[in-house]
Amino acid sequence: MGATLTVARRELAGYFATPVAYVFIVIFLVMSGALTFTLGNFFARGTADLSPFFGFVPWLFLFLVPAITMRLWAEERRLGTIELLLTLPLAQWQAVLGKFLAAWAFCAIALLLTFPLVITVNYLGKPDNGVIAAGYVGCLLVAGAFLAVGAAISALTKNQVIAFVLTVAICFLFTAAGSPVVTEFLSVRMPVLAEIARGLSINDRLGGFSRGIVSVPDLVFFASFIGFWLFANAVIVDHRKAD
Repeated sequence: MGATLTVARRELAGYFATPVAYVFIVIFLVMSGALTFTLGNFFARGTADLSPFFGFVPWLFLFLVPAITMRLWAEERRLGTIELLLTLPLAQWQAVLGKFLAAWAFCAIALLLTFPLVITVNYLGKPDNGVIAAGYVGCLLVAGAFLAVGAAISALTKNQVIAFVLTVAICFLFTAAGSPVVTEFLSVRMPVLAEIARGLSINDRLGGFSRGIVSVPDLVFFASFIGFWLFANAVIVDHRKAD
């Protein structure tokens, strides 16, 4: 794992070498706070928990995470540095995993900086902090799922805008798959697809974590989802490294 961690440290340092990282964090913190306290009716609910925050996180990540991943491989291919990266003494999977871990660590930092919400809810009431911790774990897994998708899509093209749009579209499908509008429509016409949609819904999976339920099926789902897209990422990089 030494080479993987070296790539991860290089990539993570690269995020903070540009204003992009700070812009992402500021936007995420401002939007998450604003949505939690306004649309989430944080005070009007009269309940000491962070359910409104956890409900909005996937939708924030839906647009902000692709902004991080769109440059992961697209920039390397556009600048022609991908050949240099892949000729270094490290396996291809180490480069793929290292870039992913760096982006995941960056998202973890952004989530950790929302700690004032935890302090606020503990000041106002007596929440179950175990449930809050489980919700944060779920949010981190959602970020990992979106990052894995974005990394694979970024490897497909040199154009960062195309990578961003495609990643948003794919992540939206997995986020909205379990929504009542989709499931009710499919239940009437294709009941089997409705069950599949519920099973693939990232939003529904996060719902269990936000209620404090850390189930093995949900953990397996996220591990399999992330693993599949990272494998696709490695295959795409290998196939297109000479482009």
